[in-house]
Amino acid sequence: MNELPQQLANGLILGAMYGLIAIGYTMVYGIIQLINFAHGEIFMIGGFGALTVYLGLPSGLSLLAAIPLMIAGGVICAVAISMAAERFAYRPLRTAPRLAPLITAIGLSLALQQAVWMWYPDATKDRSFPQFKGEGIDLLGATVQRGDLFVLIAAPVCMLALGLFVSKTRTGRGMQATSQDPDTAKLMGINTDRIIVMAFAIGAAFAAVAAVAYGLKNGQIGFRMGFIMGLKAFTAAVLGGIGNIYGAMLGGIVLGVAEALATGYMGDIPGMELFGGGGWKDVWAFALLILVLLIRPQGLLGERVSDRA
Repeated sequence: MNELPQQLANGLILGAMYGLIAIGYTMVYGIIQLINFAHGEIFMIGGFGALTVYLGLPSGLSLLAAIPLMIAGGVICAVAISMAAERFAYRPLRTAPRLAPLITAIGLSLALQQAVWMWYPDATKDRSFPQFKGEGIDLLGATVQRGDLFVLIAAPVCMLALGLFVSKTRTGRGMQATSQDPDTAKLMGINTDRIIVMAFAIGAAFAAVAAVAYGLKNGQIGFRMGFIMGLKAFTAAVLGGIGNIYGAMLGGIVLGVAEALATGYMGDIPGMELFGGGGWKDVWAFALLILVLLIRPQGLLGERVSDRA
């Protein structure tokens, strides 16, 4: 029990990253019912964009001063690729059977991963990512590394900003209208193509912020990192109720905390020694998803189809 605050802190940090990435899945699905499996690679590209900016900065610049520039670089790269994917890969298939854009998303995911592997310098191995030096900070009985504070601050700020954007701005209300009925929204004068591009861009920007947090936490990034993080974020989106932006963050936090607790304590349960440790954390994450969906198929904050009707 002495380790409980630390495990909860670890889970909260991991869950905040999952939640930031999951928002991209849930926004796109909520508007055009597309599961963008290339979103994990958008996250990865955001990380490499941030690293590229850092490597081009003067060596004497502090990491704290460099982070805003790194975020800007990562966001620009991630948003550019995401908008290009929407325009040239997904938009032509918008009226096609749902299987066509799904297969396209999987193919695009593999293509982006291989493109970074081939053309980014030394991307065949993990690249070092800058980290804050010094000891961690004691926070409510848990030791939190300085780099982890970034995601603990960025996640709620991003969620608050997105909530205000969706509820208070004209574009945000257009997103809500397009999500409910795109054909009627178009008849009412809403530029649905612009709304869809905006959803892709916002999701990509949040993924880039999560990529910077990932690099600061782990001290390295790699061209493969988008696959498992994207898969976990998609799980978080489904867990929270895909299509609900607050559910995406809640699902990420629940998933992250569940992983941390399972990793820390499952091996201490008599008869479960083989199922503890980090090697089983992915198994317990998906076991939690199955359990929640059996009880509440629409996810934690999702609505039943009959409720929407």
